Amino acid sequence: MATSTASPTTYTLETDEASVVYDVRGALPPAGGELPLFMLAQPMDAGGFATLAALFGDRTVITYDPRSGVGRTVAKNGRVEVRPEDQADDIHAVIGAVGGTVDVFASSGGAVTALALVAAYPNDVRTLVAHEPPLIALLPDADAAFAAERAVQQLYRDRGWGAGMAGFIGLTSWQGEFTDAYLHAPAPDPAQFGLPTADDGNRSDPLLSGIANAITAYRADVDAVTAAPTRVVIAAGVESRNTLTWRSSEAAAVALGLPVTEFPSHHGGFLGPELGQSGQPEAFAARLREVLAGAS
Repeated sequence: MATSTASPTTYTLETDEASVVYDVRGALPPAGGELPLFMLAQPMDAGGFATLAALFGDRTVITYDPRSGVGRTVAKNGRVEVRPEDQADDIHAVIGAVGGTVDVFASSGGAVTALALVAAYPNDVRTLVAHEPPLIALLPDADAAFAAERAVQQLYRDRGWGAGMAGFIGLTSWQGEFTDAYLHAPAPDPAQFGLPTADDGNRSDPLLSGIANAITAYRADVDAVTAAPTRVVIAAGVESRNTLTWRSSEAAAVALGLPVTEFPSHHGGFLGPELGQSGQPEAFAARLREVLAGAS
């Protein structure tokens, strides 16, 4: 597996709505004629891809900071809400700046944005690997799942980051449909996860504050995505089986008439030590190479 320790080159692209910051690892145009590989997630910024990008040293890799308050990209319109359509416009602009069509690996909310990108700009992406998109609206128990999401956000508003994150861990690790047993259970104790119990007063976390609710509520334009020339792969980690994001991946795959393609590890399986929750990045990168090459 080709690896690289080269530092990325950072660019800022000015659009009508945002100053979009992105990083390029490798040559533009890419050496050997291979397309760039664009890696994106939400609400994570480009720093979370440091390990995975380094494992693709033989390709030009593009990463960027989404408009979500976690990185260097700044919205000009003052909008706080995070919408996949806005982020798709940002990514489309970057793809144009780097020379045209790309392959995309997109995870979590980034996978939702990438589906919006394919629907709106069908010639931008050759292959999209959409890893665990949290498309809650597609679930058979969507109403209960949205109620569970709102409960986590209420915990955050009432008690701060540690309580909210403990609730989020409970939400994302719950097995199967959201039942009364989940909805009426006591809030988890943040101390059991090693999280702070004190409230620091901050309510700006984009994962917990509700500003990204348009991501989980997004309904992909199935007709537009299936009509696009893009090869779409819906992926999920084997350790995520039967959790919220595995189930939403299954629902997305059914809607698009596709199988779920299994990847190693969990929702953050591509991560190295960047965010303190390492997955299996080497195995993940090897699987991503297979899938991008056309393997099922």
